[in-house]
Amino acid sequence: MTDSALNAARRTRELAALADGDPIDLLVIGGGVTGVGIALDAASRGLRTVLAEKHDLAFGTSRWSSKLVHGGLRYLASGKVGIAHESAVERGILIRYTAPHLVRPLPQLVPLLPAVGFVEKYLVRAGFVAGDLLRRGAGTPPALLPRSRKVKAAEALRSAPTLRREGLKGGIVAWDGQLVDDARFVVAIARTAAAHGAKILTRVEATDVTGQSATLRDTLTGSELLVRAKTVVNATGVWAGDIDPSITLRPSRGTHLVFSSTAFGGLSASLTVPVPGETGRFVFAFPAAHGRVYLGLTDESAPGPIPDVPTATDEEIDFLLATINTVLREPLTRNDILGTYAGLRPLLDTGDGSTADLSRNHAVLRAANGLITVVGGKLTTYRKMAEDAVDAAVLDGNLQAGPCRTKQLPLVGAGDAAERDAVHAPQRLIERYGTEAPTVAAAGSDELVAAGLDTTAAEFAFAVSHEGAMTVDDLLDRRTRIGLVAADRERALPAAQAAIANADSATSATG
Repeated sequence: MTDSALNAARRTRELAALADGDPIDLLVIGGGVTGVGIALDAASRGLRTVLAEKHDLAFGTSRWSSKLVHGGLRYLASGKVGIAHESAVERGILIRYTAPHLVRPLPQLVPLLPAVGFVEKYLVRAGFVAGDLLRRGAGTPPALLPRSRKVKAAEALRSAPTLRREGLKGGIVAWDGQLVDDARFVVAIARTAAAHGAKILTRVEATDVTGQSATLRDTLTGSELLVRAKTVVNATGVWAGDIDPSITLRPSRGTHLVFSSTAFGGLSASLTVPVPGETGRFVFAFPAAHGRVYLGLTDESAPGPIPDVPTATDEEIDFLLATINTVLREPLTRNDILGTYAGLRPLLDTGDGSTADLSRNHAVLRAANGLITVVGGKLTTYRKMAEDAVDAAVLDGNLQAGPCRTKQLPLVGAGDAAERDAVHAPQRLIERYGTEAPTVAAAGSDELVAAGLDTTAAEFAFAVSHEGAMTVDDLLDRRTRIGLVAADRERALPAAQAAIANADSATSATG
C-alpha cells in the first residue's frame, strides 16, 4: 500500500500524472460517503481509481447526518425487512471491523411518562425486541450492543438528568451505533482508498460526463483535462440529476438543532421521544463532540434548486423544540439553540406520498451513454452501496478485478481495542483518531485553537498534512465541527488561518 496522507502536494502530483496519461479503470464523481466508499472498494480490488470532488470531502449531505449508525429498526416497523437486515449487518461491520475507533455503542432511552400510553409503550418495547433479533441475526454480539431492557426512573434520570420527574415510570433502553463524526468518517475512508492507490482529487469539477469520459477542471487554477476511463460512476447524491438528467430525485430535508451539553444536564444517552399524534416516529437528542447535544430529525420535502448548504426552517425548529419539550422539566427555547444544520437525502422519486414514505433502499442505475449512477440509501449502508456500484462497473466495463474486500478492511486509525489501549496519546485524540493519535499529537502544538474549545493546533496541522484540508472552511466545518456554532467558529478562525498560512509557507519554501 501507499501512503494514506492527503495534502496539496499529493493532489498536484496526481493531477500531473493524469495529464501525462495515467490510465483509469474507474472514475468516481463525488466525494461524499458513497463516492469515497466506491473509491475504496475499487482500489482495494486492484482497479486504477480516480475520484473527483468539486468542493471538499464530505461537503454535501454526508456531513449533515445525525452521526448515528442505525440498525434499521424504523424500516422493520414499516415492513421493509430487507433494508432493516442490511442496516444491522452494516452496523455490525463498522463497529466490529472497519471503524471501531469511529463508531461506538450509544444507548437509546425512551422515557415512560404519562403521555406514553399503553399501546405506544407496547409498540416501543416490541420494536426494541425486534431490534435485538436484528442484531442477533446480523451476528453482532451483545457484548458490543447490549440487549434492550426496561430501566427504573432513577437510571433514566442518570442518563437524561433534565427529564420530567413527575409521573416518570422509568424508561426503555436499546442500543445503536454513533459516529464520532460523519465528516471525519468520510475523510478516513478517502485516506484508506488513497493508501490503496486511489487518486482522491478535491476542488476538481467533472463536466461533460459520459460512461467512459469526463472533463476535469481544477477549480483552483482553471486548467482543464479530458480524461478517459473504462467506467464512470456518478455518486453525487442530491446533485445526481445534474450529471445524468434522466434521473429524478425528491430530496428530503433533515434538520438538527445544536445545544450545549449543559442544556441537557450532561446527557449520556440518545433521548428518544415519540412525536405526539404519530405512530413510530421519534425525535432524539444525543451527546456529540465538543460538549454539544444534537437534536433531530425532520423529514420534509425540499423541492427546487439544490443549495450547497441547506438551512433549517422556522417550522422545523418549532417542531423539534415542541416535541423534545414534552419530556423535559424546563422547556428549551430558541435562546438555548447554539446552531442548526440541515441535509438533503437523495431519494428516488417513486410517485406520490410524503418523503418519509419513500424508500431508503439504494439503486444502481445505468444511463444510455453507459454512465452508472448510485442514489438513495443512507450513511450506514454506504459500504454495501459501494460494493454494488463497483460490481456493476466491473460487469459493464469488463474490468479485471478481485472480489470485494471491504467487509473486513479497517480504515486508517482502526486497530482493535488492545491496540488502541496501547496508544500513548491524550485520550481525547485516541477517541477521534484511534491509533493515529500519536501522529496527530506530533503534528503540532497541543495548544487549544481557542479558549473553551477542545481542538488543538496539532489537529489543524494534521488536517492539512494528512487529511486534505486546504482552506479555513475545510478545517472549521469538516475536519472539525467547530463551525456548527458561529461563536465558536469566530474564536477559532485565527488559529485556522494560521494553520493554512503555515502550510502555504512550507509549500513555498519547498517548491
